[in-house]
Amino acid sequence: MKKAILATKVGMTQVFTEDGSLIPVTVLQAGPCVVTQVKTEENDGYSAVQVGFMDKKDKIVNKDKSGKKEVVHRHGVNKALKGHFSKAGVSSKRFLKEFKFENAEEYQVAQEIKADIFAAGDKVDATAISKGKGFQGAVKRLGQHRGPMAHGSKFHRHQGSNGACSSPSRVYKGKGMPGHMGAKRITIQNLEVVRVDADNNLLLIKGAVPGPKKSLVTIKETVKTLA
Repeated sequence: MKKAILATKVGMTQVFTEDGSLIPVTVLQAGPCVVTQVKTEENDGYSAVQVGFMDKKDKIVNKDKSGKKEVVHRHGVNKALKGHFSKAGVSSKRFLKEFKFENAEEYQVAQEIKADIFAAGDKVDATAISKGKGFQGAVKRLGQHRGPMAHGSKFHRHQGSNGACSSPSRVYKGKGMPGHMGAKRITIQNLEVVRVDADNNLLLIKGAVPGPKKSLVTIKETVKTLA
């Protein structure tokens, strides 16, 4: 892998090609990311690039209810990270992530990575945390069939039999049950970059990308090309 960037999801829209075809796209605010550390085989045992994305305040101070006393929140940057960013000579960042580039030695600390590392037509993989749906039943969560909807039926959207009675006398491990749905790490491979807005650091990706709006999305050069 040689190219990757962190982005936030803006939303979905549609664009038209020169021949008039309509393409649904997901708009991503990709970067600018900054290199905070370059890891090498000699020092760290492996080769990688650590990048930071989105500025973050070192200390968050608000007023209390009386409006006189200042209250320092714990959502700022701790001393260890503050020293790490100071050593790199960059401002504090909200997100940190490592990428194992094949050409990691070519990057330099404090170097910026922008959306223009990708071009229209590139194939990428998008990784994000999917939308959380809360606790859901087996019909919605797993697509199981519902029961009869007649008036006399007492079995509409309830889950069916979970296992036989005498043999095996238990429910098999991994049986689909109602439970928490969504909020999982999802990767969609082989998505196409439709357009790159280098001035505004925007990527337009064909189709849907996992996650809600404003969520963190990792965009990498695809690991495999589908025919």
